[in-house]
Amino acid sequence: MASAGEKALHAALKKRVFDPVYYLFGDDDFLKDASLRQLIAIAVDPATRDFNLEQRRGAELGPDGIDSLLGTPPMLSDRRVVVIRDADKLKKDARVLLDAYLTRPAPDTVLVLVSAAGVKEDKALVARSVAVNFAPLSGDRVQNWIVHHVDTILGRTITAGAVSLLIEAVGLELSMIAVELEKLASFKDGEIDELAVETLVGVRRGESIGDFLDAVAARDAAAALVLIPHVLQQPKTTGVSIVMNLTVQTLALAYASSTPNGRSMSRASHGELVSLLKETGAFPGRPWGEAVSTWTRYGDRWTPDSLDAALAALLRTDEALKNTALSSEEQTLTSLVLGLCGGDLARRVA
Repeated sequence: MASAGEKALHAALKKRVFDPVYYLFGDDDFLKDASLRQLIAIAVDPATRDFNLEQRRGAELGPDGIDSLLGTPPMLSDRRVVVIRDADKLKKDARVLLDAYLTRPAPDTVLVLVSAAGVKEDKALVARSVAVNFAPLSGDRVQNWIVHHVDTILGRTITAGAVSLLIEAVGLELSMIAVELEKLASFKDGEIDELAVETLVGVRRGESIGDFLDAVAARDAAAALVLIPHVLQQPKTTGVSIVMNLTVQTLALAYASSTPNGRSMSRASHGELVSLLKETGAFPGRPWGEAVSTWTRYGDRWTPDSLDAALAALLRTDEALKNTALSSEEQTLTSLVLGLCGGDLARRVA
């Protein structure tokens, strides 16, 4: 769900009526920069852009610089936009002047203060501005963002299957997703479908990381083993990233088995697992809905003991992948799958 700050900014962009001060912070610089570009494009008259748009960095501004920056009125326009990036790096005397300005900001200036990812929010700025926290999107919000981006930026549509397959191939990083979407839009006219994603991104339905995770959840060793080489060939996929996805899945199964529903994995567990993903921000290797459906479908194939053993095996495999070159990633993952899935096949191959 969008925060109050996000809603206020979106409303301002839609109505073209702006508050005097905005503070953009949080860990998703891609969303932050996209919103800043949109704000500038709408709030600044292109005909007077050279006069009424100032973009500076906090470390560059002393008291004289910030006094001039904030005290200059708009020219040949009703509004002026001032952007100060890395606002947290303002010198102490410049910050004093900024704080004084924020008590009575100019009505004909839109001041945008920006902090980079990893910078702690400034509570004083939050209190005196429309503060927008750009936290990384997760789960359904990424799917919704893809559909919105394809529609509003690329002027196309995209199928639900293509969205799911793209997330499995690329992950949740919006900057990387945007690059792939740009390629897909250039690749073919009309709707972006699964075939386009398979052709251009290099992941195929039935051979994706999601299919592999489903096979392991079902404890189907034969199906999972066949998929290992295909999954490892996919872009940005490594043995370590696969182990991370499996760890999220195993922890989710363990969490569900510890609920009052126990090993029954009833429908009530579906909502609990979605809430768990929201709270932790963990990426299960595919869209949340698909992951949770798999976990509830196959959860009763796991016992507490098998889940404990699986977590121990995942830890050993992670250490082996990072610390040894004696075995290939495929060999190491093969041993892991046999250990996780168990059963007659695992015993025969072992």
